Amino acid sequence: MAVLGESICPYCGVGCRLRLEGEGGRVHGVRGVEEAAANLGRLCAKGAQLGPTIQTADRLTRPQLRRGRHDAFRPTDWDTALAYVAEIFTDILHTHGPEAVAFYGSGQLDTETAYVICKLFKGCLGCNNTDSNSRLCMAAAVAGYRTSLGSDGPPCCYDDIELADVILIIGSNMAEAHPVTFERIRASKKARPEQQVVVIDPRRTATALGADLYLPVAPGGDIALLNALGRMLVLLGATDQAYVRAHTEGFADYRRFLLQQNLGDLCATAGINEETLQHLACLIARARTFLSFYCMGLNQSTVGVWKNNSLINLHLLTGQIGKPGAGPFSLTGQPNAMGGREAGLLAHQLPGYRTVEDAEGRRQVEAYWNRRPGNISAKPGLTAVEMFRALERGQLKAIWIAGTNPAVSMPDLHQVRRGLERAKLVVVQDAYHPTETTRLADVLLPAAQWGEKEWTSTNSERMVSYSPKLFDPPGDALPDWQIISLFAQRLGQQGFSHASAAEVWDEFIGLTPGQPCDMAGATSTRLRTVKNLQWPCPTPDHAGTKRRFLDGRFPTPSGRARFLPRAHRGPREAPDHEFPYVLTTGRLYAHWHTLTRTAKAEKLMRREPRAFVEIHPADARKLDLEEGDLVQLSTRRGTVQLPARLRSSVAPGLVFVPFHWGDLYGEGNAANYLTISAIGRVAKQPELKFCAVNLEKVARARREARLTPDVLPLPMANTP
Repeated sequence: MAVLGESICPYCGVGCRLRLEGEGGRVHGVRGVEEAAANLGRLCAKGAQLGPTIQTADRLTRPQLRRGRHDAFRPTDWDTALAYVAEIFTDILHTHGPEAVAFYGSGQLDTETAYVICKLFKGCLGCNNTDSNSRLCMAAAVAGYRTSLGSDGPPCCYDDIELADVILIIGSNMAEAHPVTFERIRASKKARPEQQVVVIDPRRTATALGADLYLPVAPGGDIALLNALGRMLVLLGATDQAYVRAHTEGFADYRRFLLQQNLGDLCATAGINEETLQHLACLIARARTFLSFYCMGLNQSTVGVWKNNSLINLHLLTGQIGKPGAGPFSLTGQPNAMGGREAGLLAHQLPGYRTVEDAEGRRQVEAYWNRRPGNISAKPGLTAVEMFRALERGQLKAIWIAGTNPAVSMPDLHQVRRGLERAKLVVVQDAYHPTETTRLADVLLPAAQWGEKEWTSTNSERMVSYSPKLFDPPGDALPDWQIISLFAQRLGQQGFSHASAAEVWDEFIGLTPGQPCDMAGATSTRLRTVKNLQWPCPTPDHAGTKRRFLDGRFPTPSGRARFLPRAHRGPREAPDHEFPYVLTTGRLYAHWHTLTRTAKAEKLMRREPRAFVEIHPADARKLDLEEGDLVQLSTRRGTVQLPARLRSSVAPGLVFVPFHWGDLYGEGNAANYLTISAIGRVAKQPELKFCAVNLEKVARARREARLTPDVLPLPMANTP
């Protein structure tokens, strides 16, 4: 087979570089690129099975349109489809103003697309209702970094794994959600047996099985646990006094706050005994280098920002930041959630990590885009959950959805469906049809996906990567940025005549000089030859930046990082006599997001063919449940029925449901019909990891329907 070329994997935020093999535009083999810094040749099963997901029978190949929700879609051309959308948008904007429309994007969109969306909606239309599904996974991490360190963007890199004495993984099932990075940790541990890997998670996940120390934190108890650790570290004398004095502010208040806390109460809330926490505190205190990884377990909470702050406090306290082998490392969930944030694809953002509230930032962007002063609204737009609430109320009249499937991934799906059904116009821009969301649309716009277009992305360690076009998209499908530009031209807007993705990219990076995410040196020409370039990269001869804050200077008004005391606050919804169990949701190794892509790979579907609920055997005995029995799960929002898996990996009182499956795989049985749409005050991220649920046996399983035994091994597709 011939080598088609290289591309970044379109799944998680690790940013694995792939080498594709095939012929005739078809991909028959996928391998990891050994010289790629992000994956060093490693590849997980999802990446290895990308070939069958590209040229499929359900690819959208032409725009489709219907003028009534109960009508069938009819293929049409681009002019007709965009003219129809432009007519309705124009009418809504004229009648109701820019706050009556919204764009809901994705961390799977490339940076070029995120930029033109932001330019059109925020810069031209004055509409800040421009958010992305990154709100569901990364908003708390963004706000956590910003409030503690002054800006978004992890300070660490993957090379820190081999340099860390202690690696703490909290709120992340890396073995399944970021398997290539976890495999690197396993390899590092094998090479350095003295390295300590610690996992904090309510579930004994595949990640926890590989840990030296596992702490089964009580659901929602993370802040209490982190404050207990902070208190112990202070009393152990682990404070790096020189670092704290030179580079931080607020330590005296933080120390006073910790010492006022009752350690017994903190440990009880965290569900961890004092001796175990003391052991972890001693490991951190003795470590020359301490690196932490965290993800949705900290972020998907109404107090997710506070959880992030509480972890970062520990790094500031011990001086374990801004040096090799150390720092708080937020794992990005999607391939370009970072790039979307850099380009302004969150409702409060503008390109270059500016915010809409900042007058000088607005002025700079308006001038760059040749817009009149005041064209960009100073009011943050509606965020993801708020958008669908506003659709339900009738406040929003039209929504454009691109590269995401909110009719499966959003919390409280009944509310989401009601909102979409009430909208005057729903436009969905996607590579596939049907999805649960395209079935609720008025207009479908066919998008080229990875491999079929040029695109640029930023991974979890701030590495900016260019991916070339390797084969043609099917039919009339177009790159996402080009679809938005054609729509902008249809509206009569200027500044959207780019001839290529490279032109869009070079325009975007012109807004980054002097910003924390300075990419002025990462030009489109340079990215075609330089593969491992991390921002900040301010000039064309700059080598990029592996680690931030090496000089102890932070992008805050004082130049110092901030200690932020955060008291424990429980989840929004607590178990009670009516709903006595706690439901948490998450990913599986074989799947990603809402099955739109992984369900097309037969080997992945064979591994995990259907949804389920994990229940502790002690709870199963109370409910007279056996393996495979059908269980009804009920919350204040909805009811689903799923087969039971009896597992000691979940604690008594806790149940786990993977969120991948939607109505295409069993009407009404998506996990998010159950979840709560409560959002945090600052990050507006929903509490997808905790809600109260009731369980009831529905039917005994047939013998042949019994499910598979406990956690299966997680094979890597290829390892160097």
